[in-house]
Amino acid sequence: MHELLITNDPVLLNFVEVLLADQGIASVILDRHISIMEGGMAPFPCRLMVDEKNWQQAARIMNDAELGAWVNGDGPA
Repeated sequence: MHELLITNDPVLLNFVEVLLADQGIASVILDRHISIMEGGMAPFPCRLMVDEKNWQQAARIMNDAELGAWVNGDGPA
């Protein structure tokens, strides 16, 4: 799994999760519970993870949806 998105914004997180699911890309959200417990504070953002083989396609989907600024990094090494 590789990190695609890091955010405290639950709307953005859910939107990207659904956007990817509609294209057949499974994702996992990590740190959701600690972020909620701490009130969405910046030190505890949620991370949306996708399989490394799907990272490029997921990043392209986000770019097409004009969310490219939110893509974390250059993908898996």
